[in-house]
Amino acid sequence: MIDYEKELNSEQLKVVREEGGQLLVLAGAGSGKTRTLTYRVAYLLERGIPPENILLATFTNKAARSMLSRVEGLTRTYTGKIIGGTFHHIAHVILRRYAALLGYNANFSIIDSEDSRQLISTCIADLKIETQSTRFPKSNVVGEIISLLFNTQSTLDEVLYTRYPYYSHLMEEISQIASLYTSKKKRLCVMDFDDLLLNLKTLLLENPEVLKNLSGRCRHILVDEYQDVNIIQADIVDLLAGEHGNLMVVGDDAQSIYSFRGASFESIITFPRRYPDCKIYKLETNYRSTPEILNLANLSIMNNTNQYPKELSAVRSSGMRPVIVYAQNVLKQADFVAQRVMELYKSGVSLSEIAVLYRAHYHSMELQMELVRREIPFDIRSGIRFFEQAHIKDVTCYMRIMINPHDELAWRRVLMMYPKIGNKTFIKIWSVLGKTQNPLAEFIQDKMWHNIPPAAKHGVEICIKHIKTINEIPAVEITPGKVIDLLLNKADYREYLHQNYTDASSREEDLIQLAAFSEQFSTIEEFLNELALLTNMASQDGYEEEEKTEMLVLSTIHQAKGLEWPYVFLIWCADGMLPLARALKEKDGEEEERRLFYVALTRAKDELYLCCPALDFSRGMGNIALAPSRFISEIAPLTDEGKEKPFEQWTLYAEY
Repeated sequence: MIDYEKELNSEQLKVVREEGGQLLVLAGAGSGKTRTLTYRVAYLLERGIPPENILLATFTNKAARSMLSRVEGLTRTYTGKIIGGTFHHIAHVILRRYAALLGYNANFSIIDSEDSRQLISTCIADLKIETQSTRFPKSNVVGEIISLLFNTQSTLDEVLYTRYPYYSHLMEEISQIASLYTSKKKRLCVMDFDDLLLNLKTLLLENPEVLKNLSGRCRHILVDEYQDVNIIQADIVDLLAGEHGNLMVVGDDAQSIYSFRGASFESIITFPRRYPDCKIYKLETNYRSTPEILNLANLSIMNNTNQYPKELSAVRSSGMRPVIVYAQNVLKQADFVAQRVMELYKSGVSLSEIAVLYRAHYHSMELQMELVRREIPFDIRSGIRFFEQAHIKDVTCYMRIMINPHDELAWRRVLMMYPKIGNKTFIKIWSVLGKTQNPLAEFIQDKMWHNIPPAAKHGVEICIKHIKTINEIPAVEITPGKVIDLLLNKADYREYLHQNYTDASSREEDLIQLAAFSEQFSTIEEFLNELALLTNMASQDGYEEEEKTEMLVLSTIHQAKGLEWPYVFLIWCADGMLPLARALKEKDGEEEERRLFYVALTRAKDELYLCCPALDFSRGMGNIALAPSRFISEIAPLTDEGKEKPFEQWTLYAEY
């Protein structure tokens, strides 16, 4: 028998030993959520609950396997009959058995994102939608719109107006594509990932006997990361638990940060209203961070109104107070982080124990350059290195053509962005341009028309028009920032972003920041040379696989959720950056941004540094003063006399 009193703290023990019914477990950061779930499953098995009567829904199959493996070690019981895994995995297992009730064969195929994209492209072609003159979104963007439509259970006009206003005028066409896409999948006997959830919900709603059978089998349902479920997942759980009511959901409303993916914050907030008899437990004992770090996190999150109040308490002894760093500007901020990282490293701290977190990927731009200059190896967890992203390469290739008209690689990238220009067409064009003394002048003068296939001529015409626009800037006035401005505002690159990327707004922000960043260079050539040197230095570092553990971690806050490091730097703690100005326009945006701030703070175990540049450079406005993040400014506890002590919670490193 397991000695639960020895293995669990009092908060965890109460949850694990509950007899049944509806349980809402609010598990604060670092409070042993996974341990509690694992021992709860073990407790059910020890009570004699058959493994096949337990359903464990997690957000990764790896998490389910890890928990069930631990349960097997604790109980010496075979756990293979427990239904465990992601919602998609569980749906897949059930749908294989009942596919015929939905009009599918049992051998239906599951298509991936690339298959889905191709099928949507076929739908667009079948509907004979004109995609060139209307600047129609690419099939992957249409697919994202359709996915959000189903996962949020919203209407198409709601999704378009809130997430994709750029395409709100195409509502009728997108509606037709979504309808045809759905019917084609049914006819081809295939399901995409969204269908797995939607079809399971449909199966349960339309087949009472199936629901009764499945609910009878899954008599104890446990759900991990409940704050991240979408509406369909929450509905599936409610349907399966409806008959017996043995449902335990574990999550933290304070760490609900994925609304952009369709996660429904309302599901965890409204749980007591849907289950009036539910019992609410709080896991507030934190095993990760020092009291000083937790105090800061508690003071911050208490400013949210729509939440379950809770206060994390530390098991660990007192440590260093968090440090707030007011740097003179973003370059000084990068300099401080790099310098402090090197100090920690020289004192014996592994680079892999240090993380730099930020709200948006472009926030790491200056830091990445500083780290490369200092030869500090780093691992990007939030995507590829900033200057190696597709949209950054796109705009710099236009600049490369201006500086070196014989740059074949730059010409290839630029031309192949335009409609109907593929590799074969490019080769035909370059067979003419490459032999001329000045390919740029030759291209602008339209002298290679006999080499261009008719279908590609429209694309070449547009490209000529755009390059002419850039080339007309007087040589003494041309700067990287002006090129970026022209590409976004007069050369349709903004439209290109919206057509091709689901995160077009973020990529546009990247380019605006890149334009401001480039102002420190006097010429385009100097700017390009610096980027090339930095990129080459990074690619030639030649880190061996085993050395990757010795790399500084750079990550967005979203990507860092669920992880922890002894030393954490949170950069760009300035209003408009954290919280992000764009996110504040969303419904309940400020509270979700505060939850992001809370998640960032609670990643730190030993030392936490909050970095805020005092000045930022804005093109057209010069240096502008930045206000500290409202999430910092609002943390001002009162003395006994009622007077504010605004900076007592941290060490103030006011100038750098």
